[in-house]
Amino acid sequence: MNADRIVTWLLRSYVVFALVIVFTPIITSFVFSFDANRYATIPWGGFSTKWYQAAFADPEVASGFRNTVIVGVCTSIIATLIGFATAYTDYRYRFLGKNVYLALALLPPTIPVIILGLAMLVFMSRTGLSGSLHSIIISHVVYCIPFAMALIRLRLAQMDPDLEAAAWNLGAGEWRTLRDIVLPFTLPAIASAMFLTMAVSFDEFAIAWFVSGFNETLPVRILVLLQREVSPKVNAIGSIVFIISMTLVIVAQLLLMVRQPNSGAKWAEGG
Repeated sequence: MNADRIVTWLLRSYVVFALVIVFTPIITSFVFSFDANRYATIPWGGFSTKWYQAAFADPEVASGFRNTVIVGVCTSIIATLIGFATAYTDYRYRFLGKNVYLALALLPPTIPVIILGLAMLVFMSRTGLSGSLHSIIISHVVYCIPFAMALIRLRLAQMDPDLEAAAWNLGAGEWRTLRDIVLPFTLPAIASAMFLTMAVSFDEFAIAWFVSGFNETLPVRILVLLQREVSPKVNAIGSIVFIISMTLVIVAQLLLMVRQPNSGAKWAEGG
């Protein structure tokens, strides 16, 4: 066996090992969410959906799920709008302090979530918004903007810079160029950013725990349940959260792979 094949097999083994380490706890939780036993033990106590029934029948879990969906949808829309504006500003304009502007825009995910959550709690308390869904939405928007911005910047970097200039030469103003050239080109990235930021918001619990008050999201509800008792219901709720999050991430990835529309040619033909 030559050196290249050895390196290839070592890399494949490393990837398999990493995937096993990451997914084994999740798969274990998913399997035991269908275990009829009160405690997770081997041998398995038999197939049962009673923990899912118990989770769906819990009004606090239902309330947490409703809050999570509201926060996720609002966060994805607002964060994507701001992320697009920030990315397009970076793509379109050159100005003094642009590097500082970009550094500040990309900063939130680099801050430990505990520190960011504490800072958001102090800010929300000062502005009278603490303890409401608005405070969770604002906090998650701050945290999610860089993710949306990164995806849209990546798409804009693939756009031919002559397209905008050609549209201007044909008589289009800046707003029409933005509407007919830039937006169609970046639409897959915009849609992908919405799903990705929704997934990030859906999973996030540390910041929400600081600012949510009595308006708990589902991840915060899971944490509260774990503090009270070790219930198999947590495995069922965690499995639901994992499936939803993975679905959102997969949809975001599929949308990002959509081929770019030939917006420039369509615009030139349509006038």
